[in-house]
Amino acid sequence: MNQITVNDIRALHIPSHASHKGQNGRLLIIGGSHLFHAASLWALTVASRIVDLVHYSSVPENNELVSKAKEEFRNGIVVAREDIDSYIEEDDCILLGPGMTRDGETRELTNRLLTKHASKQWVLDAGALQMMDISLIPANAILTPHHQEFSHAFGDAEVAEVAKKHHCIVLLKGEKDIASNSEGECREIFGGNGGMTKGGTGDVLAGLIAALACNNDPFLATIAGSFINKKAGDALFQKVGPYFNTTDLANQIPLTMKDILIGS
Repeated sequence: MNQITVNDIRALHIPSHASHKGQNGRLLIIGGSHLFHAASLWALTVASRIVDLVHYSSVPENNELVSKAKEEFRNGIVVAREDIDSYIEEDDCILLGPGMTRDGETRELTNRLLTKHASKQWVLDAGALQMMDISLIPANAILTPHHQEFSHAFGDAEVAEVAKKHHCIVLLKGEKDIASNSEGECREIFGGNGGMTKGGTGDVLAGLIAALACNNDPFLATIAGSFINKKAGDALFQKVGPYFNTTDLANQIPLTMKDILIGS
């Protein structure tokens, strides 16, 4: 199992000066609930700084929050839940799950969408991970569980075993992240610190991976997202120790990406 390096990350797509709107990624985020408002908004915050266009679909009150913040998300479009099927068809990647509750509504929505749109590039996180029928995991889907979510879905199985069996990519989050794909490639990502135990840092990571998956190989997007997320957390630790929040992390990620991919 190899450790990720900066050289791995430098293979990421960088928008060219000649590119046009839409060529650098179109992402749909489906998340949030009546109980959890911030999770999907954190994913939106980081993704909107990477791809050209973010479609966002949540429950009505979350949609209203984003609509009011429209000046920050100029390339974003709020989508009603009843309209998401058409947006799934046109977007490059779909992030499903941040802020969604563990209930029948999430189960029905998750399994219906995975069945109907199995050919799309999915990132499955949080509530969707916990409510999905594992037999419906689409090929090449990116799963981003923490240890408890992984055990709930797959028991005592190994990460590589799950990735191979379900023809998907798994990122097991922890002090050391472990990523594996269906080809048997496994990578370890080290880094991070005590400041990253704050609620919502996983939602930022999910948004980052999904944004990167719009224009990159999904396994590269997964390991790069994990690496960048941890490096951003470490950069914040150098400034303020563990005393930063999830919004600080989302704001640091573009700076860290610039340092890695473009330089000074």
